[in-house]
Amino acid sequence: MKRSIFTIFMSFLSLSTLAQELKETTLTSQIQEVTLFLSGAQIFEQASGQVAAGESTVILKGLSPYLDEKSIQVKAQGNFTIQAVNKRLDYLTEKEVGEKVQELQKQMDAIQKSVTLGQNRLQILANKAGLLSANKDLGGNQSGPTMAELRAALDFFDTELTKITTEELEVKSKISEGEKELERIRNQILAMQESKNKSTSEIRIRVKAPNSGTGSFQINYLVTNAGWYPKYDVRVKNISENLQLNYKAEVYQNTGVDWKNVKLRFSNANPNQSGQAPQLEKWELNYARYTTVNKFALPPVPGQVSGVVLDSNGEPLPGVSVLVKGTSIGTATDLEGRYSLTIPPSAQSLVFSFVGFSSQEVAIQGRSTVSVRMQEDVSMLQEVVVAGYSQEVQRSLQGRVVGVSIRGNNSIESAPLMTNFVENQTTVEIEVAEPYSIKTNGERTLVDLKTYDIPATYRYTAIPKLDKDAFLLAEITDWSQYSLLEGESNLYFEEGFVGRSILNAAALQDTLQISMGRDRSIIMQREKVDQFSKKRTIGSNMTESRGYEITLKNNKSQPVTLLVKDQIPVSVNSNITVTAGELSGGKLDQQTGIVTWEVTLSPGTQQKLSLQYEVKYPRSERVILD
Repeated sequence: MKRSIFTIFMSFLSLSTLAQELKETTLTSQIQEVTLFLSGAQIFEQASGQVAAGESTVILKGLSPYLDEKSIQVKAQGNFTIQAVNKRLDYLTEKEVGEKVQELQKQMDAIQKSVTLGQNRLQILANKAGLLSANKDLGGNQSGPTMAELRAALDFFDTELTKITTEELEVKSKISEGEKELERIRNQILAMQESKNKSTSEIRIRVKAPNSGTGSFQINYLVTNAGWYPKYDVRVKNISENLQLNYKAEVYQNTGVDWKNVKLRFSNANPNQSGQAPQLEKWELNYARYTTVNKFALPPVPGQVSGVVLDSNGEPLPGVSVLVKGTSIGTATDLEGRYSLTIPPSAQSLVFSFVGFSSQEVAIQGRSTVSVRMQEDVSMLQEVVVAGYSQEVQRSLQGRVVGVSIRGNNSIESAPLMTNFVENQTTVEIEVAEPYSIKTNGERTLVDLKTYDIPATYRYTAIPKLDKDAFLLAEITDWSQYSLLEGESNLYFEEGFVGRSILNAAALQDTLQISMGRDRSIIMQREKVDQFSKKRTIGSNMTESRGYEITLKNNKSQPVTLLVKDQIPVSVNSNITVTAGELSGGKLDQQTGIVTWEVTLSPGTQQKLSLQYEVKYPRSERVILD
């Protein structure tokens, strides 16, 4: 048994020695293309250089520490064979601090020195005030001071204490300003640094060549801590012109490596999402008493949610991905860790993710402010150790390393398809013609994708019972041709910013509705009419009637068509009867009780609508109608 262990140990030692004796060649690679997913990115790099004869290792350094080893694919051109591909973290290569960071650090040192001097001055002033207070005894044991001496002493104490207090306030103010400036510079340095993790990744490609010569390598891999979200600018000059839709991509990247003059491609795919088709489980039906039902309705979802994301030490985290679960609506935190997001009514929770930290899913629960503190997950950035392999181990690796593509000689990747929109079998990709440079600082970058001039029909909708403003809706038919995704939209109407909304490209309707926000040029008022609001007893029943008057006025210089909605109650009890009265020609849906009017108002005109109904119920009971 001991001899067997000794033999295995010596074999391993010889393999390690062989690995250490392999010649290593470091090549410089350049990022050529980046395909951004809703979460994550695929990086395409190229490198070329001399390949030594025999077995050697080609090393590509300075890559993102968030590189996914399982996703590495390598293609090569040259007279050699690729034997193995591995990735490991390089802790030996420290990123150089730029001149700007050094300058900011010098500013921090100067401000810190000023703050320290201020704190020392406060201590001196405190001692001075204490000394003055300790010597305030003005008289001896036998006789007190004269009035003149007392007045002079009081004036002296008043003058000196005022000077000390005034100076203390000035020094404290300067210290507070200095501490705020220190915090600002710390955040700026954090944003300018390429990565919080000082390490980088390196890809090690083991090759075997009969002779020395040149070789070129095309490498692609997935990285986390990057992605994009669809954003839109929706502009309408007036309701007689087409709608202008500016399709944008909000890009965030904190991968640790700058992207310099790279070709960008945006995909609606999510490689982190499971591709496994779901399966139906058996639906077991039982008596209601054995079934748990949530009887409490969820609180209403606010139209916008914001907050701040901190790390475990309470420091702000820039570049954190904030996503509305189940949608493509999201954003990234700014340099102060803050975010703001418009959310759809169906939103239930937000997902916060950042490499090196555990992802968190937080329920919205009707809140407009959701802040979180991320917890570090050190297991996500463990070092991958690479050892040498014998010929037998190399052969066993062929075709068995998950996600690593090992090709033969003279393998050349085909050229990409140069189109603006590429519709694949399951995804849509948007290519940008001009190269972009995006620094790895967590800042959000807006990339213009395309501008559409879209024919649209416009109509106003209003529910005066709930809101006194009218809302303009733009309706687009045949909208699937534009390859839109669900996302936030900034709304501009009549040359002015009117608010934010959600472009619901996930809807199944043939007509896409885009809310253009409020139009306060249309005035509405809903009033209860007392003469139609009565209560009387008839036998064993009580009868109550209600009447409302809705006044609409168009202050615009052009006619508008307005869809007005209100409602009457719907009985769910056979002993309660609801009867509709005067509705001014409105259409009543008997199932929902919703009354709809379509009104066309000329410029400067107004119109009144009536809503009346009567409710009969047992006199011994009570109903709520107001």
